[in-house]
Amino acid sequence: MARIAYDAATAASFKAVREIPRGGMDAWEDAVRRHLNPSAGMTIVDIGAGTGAFAAAFCDWFATKVVAVEPSEAMLALIPERPGLRIRAGHAASLPLPDTCADAAWLSTVTHHIPDLAAAAQEIRRVLRPGAPVLIRNAFAGRYERLRIVHWFPETTRLLDTYPSVEETCEAFAAAGFAPTALEPVPQADIASLAEFLERADALRAADTLMRSLTEEEFARGKEQLRAAAAAPEAPTGADLTSSLDLLVLR
Repeated sequence: MARIAYDAATAASFKAVREIPRGGMDAWEDAVRRHLNPSAGMTIVDIGAGTGAFAAAFCDWFATKVVAVEPSEAMLALIPERPGLRIRAGHAASLPLPDTCADAAWLSTVTHHIPDLAAAAQEIRRVLRPGAPVLIRNAFAGRYERLRIVHWFPETTRLLDTYPSVEETCEAFAAAGFAPTALEPVPQADIASLAEFLERADALRAADTLMRSLTEEEFARGKEQLRAAAAAPEAPTGADLTSSLDLLVLR
């Protein structure tokens, strides 16, 4: 079971404030291209696809086929239509796909929602062709210093430390025959200013696993710090606003 129940209201908040604008995803396009070497007609399984931001991007960037698998009906309803994009209800440990049908698996900010990561790894092995990669975009326990949210809401590390670590993730996938081949932080430009981050804070509280973990006092304190920083003459701009998640690649 996911750490959040994604009902219609939560899914709408997620799409509004959690999706990265396409213009802020350039570094992710480059990273996926390097590690996947995509070609037209290739099939990517997007596991825990959410509202489909990456599924749609892969179709547009690489002309690949994408199967977006997501357990929440509310999230599925918000995935945009694209040529080559199929949408399926399902979850990581029970993928609605035949054996050896896919050329890559993509998991974006989902591993901490999977109750049995080893079982999911075995299921992913079943649907992937031999040698196909698994690309995991996530925050990992002990590796969150580049996350913007940790700077302004440091108490989120309390929950981050319960996420699967890189080592735990690799161990779960090793039992299914996968070995790590790359680990790198990838930046994303998802806000234009701290003022925008502040404006989004309440909606993020509804849609973000980490923000939901905060007490009311912790959340209010972080917002006040944000408000003061956003009003300061030296408020960060441009690259100073980026946040990074890790990309772990296994084959």
